Amino acid sequence: KGCTDIENKVLKALQDQGITDRNALAVLMGNIKQESKFVTDICEGGKRTGYHNCRRGGFGLIQWTTESRYNGLGRVARQHRLDPNSLDAQLKWLFEEREWKKVEHIFKTEGNSISGYMRAAYRWLGWGVEGKRTTYAWDYYNRLTK
Repeated sequence: KGCTDIENKVLKALQDQGITDRNALAVLMGNIKQESKFVTDICEGGKRTGYHNCRRGGFGLIQWTTESRYNGLGRVARQHRLDPNSLDAQLKWLFEEREWKKVEHIFKTEGNSISGYMRAAYRWLGWGVEGKRTTYAWDYYNRLTK
């Protein structure tokens, strides 16, 4: 309830990956909101520079920061003939990257708490600033319906 089109597309993509637990979905959505506010062409700090002009910090939906993660997005976009600024390219890379693969099974396992899934989100994203992730997760938890 009350989600934007892009939030709904991300939610559907997560569900299509086999993630069904309400807490898991809420945590993933809350972390993405903290990282990018669901803006795909955003560079760390809030500038909407696009992929090719983001020179420092993270970029995109989950703020890919390290060189290998940033370049991985570009590589996957080229392979699939997608714009690296697009949601499609970023979701494709999100689900292919090694860091996601390490924790995906946790999010696919039902019955964990929000704080339990939040620990997995930290392992996935390696965020330095917690920010409002947990607050956002609870907001999504309250908006998600069966």
